[in-house]
Amino acid sequence: MAAAADDDVVSQVFAERYRFDSVVGRGGMATVYRAYDETLGRPVAVKLYHAAVGDSGHQEGELQVLAGLDHHGLVPMIDAGVARDAGGRTRRFIVMPFVHGSNLQTRLFEAPISGRHIAEIGYDMAEVLDYVHARRVIHRDIKPSNILLVDYGNGSSRARAKLTDFGIALFDDIERMTAEGQTTGTAAYLSPEQASGAPVTAATDIYSLGLVLLECFTLKKEFPGGMVESAVARLSRDPHIPDELPTRWRELLTAMTSRDPAARPEARELVSALKQIVIAESGRHKEAETLFPVGGRPALEVPAPDALDTLPTEALYRATAMAARMLSAPISIVSVVDHDRTWFTSHYGADVARIAREVDLSKATVPQEEPVIVEDARNDPRAQGSPLVEGPLAVRFYVGVPLKREDGQTIGTLSVLDFEPGTASPSDIANLEDLAAIIVAQLELRREGMRKAGDSSGNIPTPVPAALVLRETPLNA
Repeated sequence: MAAAADDDVVSQVFAERYRFDSVVGRGGMATVYRAYDETLGRPVAVKLYHAAVGDSGHQEGELQVLAGLDHHGLVPMIDAGVARDAGGRTRRFIVMPFVHGSNLQTRLFEAPISGRHIAEIGYDMAEVLDYVHARRVIHRDIKPSNILLVDYGNGSSRARAKLTDFGIALFDDIERMTAEGQTTGTAAYLSPEQASGAPVTAATDIYSLGLVLLECFTLKKEFPGGMVESAVARLSRDPHIPDELPTRWRELLTAMTSRDPAARPEARELVSALKQIVIAESGRHKEAETLFPVGGRPALEVPAPDALDTLPTEALYRATAMAARMLSAPISIVSVVDHDRTWFTSHYGADVARIAREVDLSKATVPQEEPVIVEDARNDPRAQGSPLVEGPLAVRFYVGVPLKREDGQTIGTLSVLDFEPGTASPSDIANLEDLAAIIVAQLELRREGMRKAGDSSGNIPTPVPAALVLRETPLNA
């Protein structure tokens, strides 16, 4: 009830300074809004505690913790206080910078992550934990949605990870323990001591981070299910570390996820270990790899729509999987253009996920507003020289349809790829276009209530994330 009642503050100016734009996260204690700081002229994230929540001690504790921390790997608190909302209710609030980019939970839906980038994320988190643990702070809720991946908009392949206490992403799959004597945390990432209600030390954050890094490799939660099911599983067995991982990763993840807290490395030891892995992984991967697919965006004469911050991630992931099933293909991609980035999510069959981890599909982008079919890339002159045809994926078949709004504006592409030659019948194209229309409808629903200043109209070229560089169509950087 409290969360629903909070919706009436959207578009209102709060604390005579912050104009609330949209809800970006909900929790049992508070709601997080994207807002605009009218004093300094910048976007911010405002955590507004529910008026009905009476746990002032918890709120004061969070304020004290955040006020005492200052590290580049944390999202800092820049303002806090108490003010009245439009309904006259007294509300406590915290203000933080609005982080542009994604979070790790969203990123895991998009595509496999290379070992180097997993190591870089882990290194950033280890540095943060080393800092906070030295100040006797234990996070207790390390999970993908609390790890923000910052996009500085400079095209860098290095996305810095930041730890946050509250999720900018939606709190959609969380089950918490809050009874007396038990530790608050998210079921899938609890340490054994959290799961059993035993005393918690800094080692609990190391265990949870180990599960997060393991999930980056496997793309699945090691201990899924509700609180009881998940807790019992980790108390009865160690996580399964895939044999195909490099020895250094197997050894580190095994140590981090030991059921004995004393056997886990401390954060400072983790910093050193992950730094060495970053160096080793950097030697195995080309600099062309990117964590954020920002390359290949066409030069637009009009601004692209504000779609990136409103993408319904799980819905788009399911849509890509459905597109692959429609054509019995192992790879499918949905790509959407934002102001300065190309955002995509992808679906890979289990047999190609490992290879796909080493390939950046986002770099092969071409403007295209009509369906494109390449039946056999080896015999199609448009695909000659494409690294995804001649490289490890050896793509042979490609079909892509544009994502178009009702006004005709092209905002992205839905595409399907295969390693064998193929054909796409008119019925196949029609089915993909119907699915593309559903995707666009999802985007439009999520755009409702967003700031209109960034909206645009008219036709624009589309950066198709085809795994084929069509030589007859020039690329725009």
